[in-house]
Amino acid sequence: MSINKTLVAQRFAKAGQSYVEHAVVQKQISAQLFEYLKAYYPHNLDSVLEIGCGSGNLTHLFQSHFQVEQLFLNDLYEDVEQHFSSVDKINWLIGDIEQLMLPQCLDAVISSSALQWMMDLPALLQRIHGTLNPHGYFGFSTFGPDNLTEIKQLTGQGLNYVDRDVLQQQLQQQGFEVLFIAQELKQVYFDHPKSVLQHLKATGVTATAKSHRWTKQSLQKFYADYQQFYDEQGFRLTYHPIYVIARRIA
Repeated sequence: MSINKTLVAQRFAKAGQSYVEHAVVQKQISAQLFEYLKAYYPHNLDSVLEIGCGSGNLTHLFQSHFQVEQLFLNDLYEDVEQHFSSVDKINWLIGDIEQLMLPQCLDAVISSSALQWMMDLPALLQRIHGTLNPHGYFGFSTFGPDNLTEIKQLTGQGLNYVDRDVLQQQLQQQGFEVLFIAQELKQVYFDHPKSVLQHLKATGVTATAKSHRWTKQSLQKFYADYQQFYDEQGFRLTYHPIYVIARRIA
């Protein structure tokens, strides 16, 4: 599936303020990834690149623990800069990471909930490998095939997610040693299917290639069909994060 990066940027920019409030799962994922980074990364790092920094969930945690001389932050749109007024010495890389020149001789690359948007992930992995110093670290979270499965089942809309085994294989093929890989399913619950759609809109994740046009009729059908995902906790929505800590082999 092709991904319209301009549309993605527009949707995330539009959701910029609501994202901070509504992206509870993404915040939890950043916090979990941070725990894994602490377990594997050295405390002092000369230069670090973060891909898809967003509102800074991972950035602020990372800076609270690690000593970083040079921090490069990437995202698709300039509006993200408003979330980093308290952060010193940022080198901004605004734009599509798949098209940008990457900084060289990095000690580490980090990314939370962003790599699922890549058009050619193996090509990006190869470029990241090339930017890292020997034994440099690459720690990230992305999403697996069961992510937002309820939406995909009902609308046919969604990203083409890579599963854990394929992801591990792609990393190894590009010259990474996978030190740690894990996945989980996280379910969030809502009081109505309409709230599910509002949540997705508020977090920007509706930015798939085709803009799904809702009519009154298709919305009613969606609400009716979503009843199958109801239990005593409410209407379920599934997230499928995958966490990886990898290291460049020499």
